[in-house]
Amino acid sequence: MENFLNWIEKRLPVMNAYKKHLSEYPMPKNFNFWYLFGSLAMLVLVNQLLTGIWLTMSYNPSAEGAFASVEYIMRDVEYGWLLRYMHSTGASAFFVVIYLHMFRGLIYGSYQKPRELLWLFGMLIFLALMAEAFMGYLLPWGQMSYWGAQVIISLFGAIPVIGDDLTLWIRGDFVLSGATLNRFFALHVVALPIVILLLVVLHILALHEVGSNNPDGIETKLPKGAKGEGYETQFAFHKYYTKKYDIIDAVPFHPYGTVKDLIGVAGFGILFAYVIFFNPEMGGYFLEPPNFEAANPIKTPDHIAPVWYFTPFYAILRAVPDKLTGVVLMGLSIAVLFLLPWLDRCKVRSYRYRSKLHLANIVQFVISFIALGVLGTLPATSLYTLLAQIFSFGYFMFFVLLFVYSKNEATKPLPERVNY
Repeated sequence: MENFLNWIEKRLPVMNAYKKHLSEYPMPKNFNFWYLFGSLAMLVLVNQLLTGIWLTMSYNPSAEGAFASVEYIMRDVEYGWLLRYMHSTGASAFFVVIYLHMFRGLIYGSYQKPRELLWLFGMLIFLALMAEAFMGYLLPWGQMSYWGAQVIISLFGAIPVIGDDLTLWIRGDFVLSGATLNRFFALHVVALPIVILLLVVLHILALHEVGSNNPDGIETKLPKGAKGEGYETQFAFHKYYTKKYDIIDAVPFHPYGTVKDLIGVAGFGILFAYVIFFNPEMGGYFLEPPNFEAANPIKTPDHIAPVWYFTPFYAILRAVPDKLTGVVLMGLSIAVLFLLPWLDRCKVRSYRYRSKLHLANIVQFVISFIALGVLGTLPATSLYTLLAQIFSFGYFMFFVLLFVYSKNEATKPLPERVNY
């Protein structure tokens, strides 16, 4: 058996890759609660892929049969209800952990040099997930799926010159129809998962090249020869890292990281199971009541709103009376996140050692984002529109203020070693 495994290893170095990227990968020893969400995102991704494969076996991607096939899955397929709820709950759980993962990067400065490319790959994953979720949202062919897609697709018509042609190309027909459903199904099941998996691999490779950030925002991988007295480590790491770096205040990912992640997985699993078995609709936020009715092109729901994880950006769109300006601002609200590594000009990463102004700016950003998420679910009254305008201003001002004060920000002195 040993000779056989050695034979495989010489031709396909599986164990070497396992040690390099998992068991002997050096992770800072001061990881905390906020560093669970990357591994949880991987867990939810696997859940979505597996449950999605099983659901496609019984799903009918046609305007005539889509809604009925979902009902068939829920009522007649063995454990079909469980698969459907695991997938629908997983979609919302994906965005919960992704938003928390992004927030961790925001407060600890994980987007700063040399991790700019790592952040860009993460943002591309976020963008691909939004597209994946939007495509999948149409597939049940319920009332909210149909009319929500109708509203979102119509936004492309506001683009000058090419808007109408672009809208027609996305729909595949002059109206939202079976052709739209069929192409969204193909993109949701085949094209976008491949893109997401590729980006996840690139994200991990970029992470393991530059190393993980930590709550103190100081490096635990120093250039070879930079290590002084008292920096010896008791652990053995992969030769790929030890040949290039002096590694300090780090532990191997296995067993220390895996045990920590397993505790997070257990806690997440309890919450996930609670939602699936006791509250899969989550008060209409995970599964909206109108989506239990088949799509009807001549009956519009009383209030059309996208699913909750799109509502902050939808509120920014609605805050502006002009349709084109609203579309531009909604696009800008996502695009500006890509620019974060270059908008933040401070040399200190973690909020722990930055100014109170920076902390206040982060707090107002979080409040603005959550408020926009709530407003996006509510009808567009004059009061709610005014509030959306105020919080949209707060959202964009975070980036403007960050660029202004970060270069000359008064920071606290950084420790030489990570605090643990």
